[in-house]
Amino acid sequence: MATTNYDFDILYLGSGHGTFDGAPTLAKQGLKVGVIEAGLVGGTCPNYGCNAKITLDFPVHLQHQVHELNPVLRGALTLDWNANLRHKQKIIEPLPDMLTHRMTDSGMMLIKGFGHFVDAHTIAVNETQYTADKIVIATGLKPRPLTISGNEWAMDSTAFMALDNLPANLVIIGGGYIAMEFATMAIAAGSQVTVILRGDHALRQFHQPLVNQLMLHLTDQGVTFLRQTTVQAIKKTATQRYEVLTEDDTLVTNGVLNATGREPNIDLLALDAIGLDSTANGILVNDHLQTNIPNIYAVGDVIDKPQPKLTPTATFEARYLAQLLGEHTTDPIDYPPIPTAVFSSPRLAQVGVSVTTAQAHPAEYRIVEQHLADNWYHQVSQSKIGTTILVFDQADRLVGATELSDRATASINTLLPAITLKLTAHEVNRIIPIFPTDESAAWKLLPHD
Repeated sequence: MATTNYDFDILYLGSGHGTFDGAPTLAKQGLKVGVIEAGLVGGTCPNYGCNAKITLDFPVHLQHQVHELNPVLRGALTLDWNANLRHKQKIIEPLPDMLTHRMTDSGMMLIKGFGHFVDAHTIAVNETQYTADKIVIATGLKPRPLTISGNEWAMDSTAFMALDNLPANLVIIGGGYIAMEFATMAIAAGSQVTVILRGDHALRQFHQPLVNQLMLHLTDQGVTFLRQTTVQAIKKTATQRYEVLTEDDTLVTNGVLNATGREPNIDLLALDAIGLDSTANGILVNDHLQTNIPNIYAVGDVIDKPQPKLTPTATFEARYLAQLLGEHTTDPIDYPPIPTAVFSSPRLAQVGVSVTTAQAHPAEYRIVEQHLADNWYHQVSQSKIGTTILVFDQADRLVGATELSDRATASINTLLPAITLKLTAHEVNRIIPIFPTDESAAWKLLPHD
């Protein structure tokens, strides 16, 4: 593949899912593969993102389900945040070593430190330069700082998930995944929570009527939402509290969380020095994940792309790139439908053609909406909130689904094969799910022969 003039056949910048889900395959083929990582091996998802978040959320979601079953289950479950944090650390602390061994056992070389481009084939790490025939940028995203006075007093998602104890009063700035998920956690742990939205809407990529249902539920739990509110500054007081200044008011709080989003982690890579094209949304690539410099590729959240910037997307790209660079395919990447979810209580999940798109093209799509609280299976758990909206094409094949419920992620995962494989009603009829389960309830929503 490469000549002996280079230190590596393939050199990865970053060690997240975009790397460890594909690069070991290349190393096992006999290619010389290196990975450069300045932080914890595994990147954001295992250490500061998905794994940490879902571990912290698990007792929160369980507490919510028990509350729904009142008075069948009596008594209140109290969430001990510090114990929850210790449990999270016990789960995630072994992951960097495990992932390191996965890569080094495959024959990869791990290089610790920050890397930046010297030229199209050379990366400098500290005082050492490494050359490679091909380079893959897999540096992901990082929290976007607030552009206001006092930004330094706002914690990011990583800091939030490392708090020994949650503040008694928490102000969250932003209306995306992190804002809704962490508001759910904090209110369950006993904090007073205020969420500040710059506009009217939260979770803009989701069906807004369902988002509004979720927000009303969180409001019932005690969360306060301030819409069309701009934060102008954050100040720290002499009493170790914080003042969040808006155009209309000053909020006094024990903690401020910046949940305004993430940005490509590319500012220290010296991309301009080699003329590599990027935007504010990430690195530009073609349908082979190749940048404008032919020997340099990008994978994962660092790419400017319409697909959801999620761990499963990065994994799919990593496996594709391993096939491409291992010379097992020359085909362009072909993305399947990619589901996404907000891990609030209840969950909000979706995949495929959106309700908004279907509503805008009534000649192409048929929309079916079901109120799940009327379904006997959801009555078993006394779920008070639940809506499923399915989108069908003119051949009556399922092409999109969105759901708000405690079981939304299970439902969307169950329906996913029908969407991805474009199953007909006859093919759906050939699938017999385990009954009675969440999955069987979801499968019954589809057309059958």
